[in-house]
Amino acid sequence: MRIEAKQLPDSSGYFEQFGGRFAPETLIPALDALNAAYEGAKHDPSFWAEFDSLSRDYSGRPTPLYFAERLTKHCGGTQIFLKREDLAHTGAHKINNALGQGLLAKRMGKRRIIAETGAGQHGVAAATVCAKLGLDCIVYMGEEDISRQPLNVFRMKLLGAEVRPVSSGSKTLKDAINEAIRDWVTNVRDTYYLLGSVVGPHPYPTMVRDFQSIIGKETKQQILEKCGRLPDYIIACVGGGSNAIGIFHPFVNDRDVKFIGVEAAGKGIKTLQHAASLVAGRVGVLHGAKSYVLQDDAGQIRETHSIAPGLDYPGVGPEHSYYKAVGRATYVAVDDNAALEAFHLLSQTEGIIPALEPAHAISYTVKMASSLPKKQIIVVNLSGRGDKDVDIVARALGVKL
Repeated sequence: MRIEAKQLPDSSGYFEQFGGRFAPETLIPALDALNAAYEGAKHDPSFWAEFDSLSRDYSGRPTPLYFAERLTKHCGGTQIFLKREDLAHTGAHKINNALGQGLLAKRMGKRRIIAETGAGQHGVAAATVCAKLGLDCIVYMGEEDISRQPLNVFRMKLLGAEVRPVSSGSKTLKDAINEAIRDWVTNVRDTYYLLGSVVGPHPYPTMVRDFQSIIGKETKQQILEKCGRLPDYIIACVGGGSNAIGIFHPFVNDRDVKFIGVEAAGKGIKTLQHAASLVAGRVGVLHGAKSYVLQDDAGQIRETHSIAPGLDYPGVGPEHSYYKAVGRATYVAVDDNAALEAFHLLSQTEGIIPALEPAHAISYTVKMASSLPKKQIIVVNLSGRGDKDVDIVARALGVKL
């Protein structure tokens, strides 16, 4: 039986036992200042008026809710709708959070912005917003992801950002976050850390969720207009988890709407070369918050693998861990090969090339839809477009571009 989720976090940043603030002493004053600034902005109508104006006129919102007619037919008739975050400015949902935090940084008088990125989409979004607002931008990115995402690296540089390679650890998103936190500790007085997902110490999981909830708010209005009722399922990929929380949260107390989060099974759960923190992880602390993480028997964070750089992370936002604990959401995992199949399927049935991250959600949707009645409605958050992943897919197929 699913349980209605509470309106959380509490004042200490906890979603019951998950979340909190596990951070160096030097960052506590900065986190307190950030929390106070966000609380002030949250209750300031002028802040949201500017956010809404830029979301509309700059980011291109609202994004469409698109009925995928040919994919629906392919799956036997269960109605499949795609929330087209791939059509937002910069090509993914990441612009929503970057815009909100950029406005908050400007409100706080912070001119030096640091960010981390895995797939490159958050880095591009952060660089875009900094260019728009006249802020300096430094983006930390693992060397492995730099090699996988050369187009996004070049986009960031075109936008005026400095991209700093990270050579430690697995050279992916986890390590980029580590370096960004080290920078913030060193330069805490004049620097704003524009964190890209619903992870990290309080207030980041809440703040990023609130900015990304524009996705779910639009979806609720759009599906009611199109179908006259709410969907039966909402499905989204989960790495850190911001696109999923963004579409889930406005429906959290609509108990008949089922949430499914799709993680990266990589080369297979049994191989340990995956990034499925909720499916195969244990509770621990990573990057300032208590949540499900991938760790070995000694408690050391494990290296991960996914063909989708944005899912290649050994933890997950604490609100997702809470949803798992209370049964509000179900979490599953899809492997690289299945995601590649879904990448091709959506491209060839709908003329929409998805990012490899939401291709995981498309894969699970196709598998599930074939067993559902035709009257059922599924909404999939198509969190990004696939331009950035064409090289990865070509290499996986042995095609030289």
